[in-house]
Amino acid sequence: MLLSGPRLLRGEPSGRRPALPEDGGQDMMSLVAIGDPGGRARCGDVSRTWQIALAQARPLTGPDPVAQLAGAVADILRERPDTRMVVFPEMHLLGASDDQEDPESYFDEVAESLTGPLVQALGRVAAEAGVWLVPGSIAERGPDGRVYNTALVHDPSGRLVSSYRKVFPWRPHEPWASGAAFTAFDVPGTGRMGVNICYDAGFPEATRQIAWLGAEVVLNIVKTTTRDRVQELVLARSNAITNQVYYLSVNAAGPLGWGQSIYVGPEGEVLAQLEHAEPEVTHLSIDLDRVTEVRTHGTAGLNRVWEQLRSDDDPIDLPVYDGRMAHGRWQPETNDSRDTDD
Repeated sequence: MLLSGPRLLRGEPSGRRPALPEDGGQDMMSLVAIGDPGGRARCGDVSRTWQIALAQARPLTGPDPVAQLAGAVADILRERPDTRMVVFPEMHLLGASDDQEDPESYFDEVAESLTGPLVQALGRVAAEAGVWLVPGSIAERGPDGRVYNTALVHDPSGRLVSSYRKVFPWRPHEPWASGAAFTAFDVPGTGRMGVNICYDAGFPEATRQIAWLGAEVVLNIVKTTTRDRVQELVLARSNAITNQVYYLSVNAAGPLGWGQSIYVGPEGEVLAQLEHAEPEVTHLSIDLDRVTEVRTHGTAGLNRVWEQLRSDDDPIDLPVYDGRMAHGRWQPETNDSRDTDD
């Protein structure tokens, strides 16, 4: 991978940026962590263990970022052939924007629809590698002409199974149009997952809605280049605890990104955390039955947040949303409820 210019997106930091080695570091290193601290729970006799690689990586700036991405995926699979999903940070393919005087004009120039050549090329990368691929986010041109920061998920056949437009752009500093819907996607035989993007983490509604849609894993792809990564580490654990989900927050590497990726289990336990900004791939083995276990028995064996509302409770008005919380709509979707709906 090539280095992008050391321009900050969110103002000059105070304090110390996570250190990079003098030689810039190895582009792809590896850390193996097992995200199953309590022993593996089971759904019947079927394990829902998921092998995932999360790449804290520098934004791609070369003439063919898709080819660079394909090479990085190949390197990851060469090291760990059992990997089933590979995840990259926010705007990973858009590193050229970091050197632009007017990033908004650049995004407008390169934006394309979800049926365009970039998305098709990324599908081929996933299919050739035979893995689930989250290549970061792209500049999507919507039917209305607006440009969105959109995360993609391709399955191992290369099919685009999910796209998510960032609902909460970091305003006033980011030019993106705001998305208006949260999404989740099914991984057959394993469970349901969802994606949110960077600043979304600061809005509890974002992860709550994804969890309510039935996601047991939330992939938080990030390009934070400023000192508030410290606060995002707290938010990652908070989002995991309050929704009883895996919350996997992968940030861009330095010298532009602040790194410090953090991967959290459904009780808020830190499965792995990078204390630096250099590029590194973290390999996790997570068991989605841990989510079922925590929701059944409670966080720390105590707190069952999804069972809070009872049928005899009065609905709780939420005037900020012009809506309400009520018993019949509180609990998240499950495999059983999805089967019933089908």
